[in-house]
Amino acid sequence: MRVVKLLEDRIREDGQVLGADVLKVDNFLNHQIDPDLMTALGEEFHRRFADAPLTKILTVESSGIAPALATGMAFHVPVVFARKHKSLTLKDDLYTATVYSFTKKTSNNVSISKKFLSADDNVLIIDDFLANGQAVEGLIEIIAQAGATLSGVGIVIEKSFQKGRALLDERQIKVESLARIKEFKDGQVIFEED
Repeated sequence: MRVVKLLEDRIREDGQVLGADVLKVDNFLNHQIDPDLMTALGEEFHRRFADAPLTKILTVESSGIAPALATGMAFHVPVVFARKHKSLTLKDDLYTATVYSFTKKTSNNVSISKKFLSADDNVLIIDDFLANGQAVEGLIEIIAQAGATLSGVGIVIEKSFQKGRALLDERQIKVESLARIKEFKDGQVIFEED
């Protein structure tokens, strides 16, 4: 649990609570990235999902890419990220789902090329946050379109006071969250075990 304490300490030191339900962690997770912390997170996810016969790590651009890459490196499997914007090189033969971003208040169609995900894949979803569960739900939809197998979901920071975890628990999906936030109180982060 050394990694969990390391992450929680970093959230306490560098995280910034914005309002009742937003945590800004842009100086180590989703704008500026701490590579040593990401490596530790990837190794922890590897430890927690070591028994899964994984062939792919899946995330959504852009904030999930760093922890997903670290996890992919620990498992020695490819990392695939769902793209939010189409380009000239990503336009045909796609799996697509609509994902609502709580922090940006917008919906995005996310896409993955069919050549990177198939029925032969065993997939682990890795993402930076779990709040309302929309990003994970979109990735689960894409996995189902591909006929692939979902082996679990790894989350760096879970806001357990929001509905995302309950949605995944209802579907009996294995979820491993490294830091579980119970609430924000007076501008401070209160973790589940506090």
